[in-house]
Amino acid sequence: MTTIRLDGRAHEVPDGSSLAALVAALGHAPNAVTTAVDGQFVPRDQRADHVLQTDAAVLLFQPIVGG
Repeated sequence: MTTIRLDGRAHEVPDGSSLAALVAALGHAPNAVTTAVDGQFVPRDQRADHVLQTDAAVLLFQPIVGG
C-alpha cells in the first residue's frame, strides 16, 4: 500500500494506483471534481497516467461555475 495525503489527511491506496483510480474509488464522477497533486493541476485526460507516489498531496475539489 502507498500512503498519500488526501485533502490533508493520510489515505492509503494500492501500490501503482492512478489518480483516475482514486477518483473512481472515492465514488466521484470524473467530470464532477477537479484534481491537483503536489500543488499542480492534473487535467482529467491525464489522471489515468498519473501514478500516485508516497506522500503525494492530493486535492479534490468541485469546480466553481457560474457568473
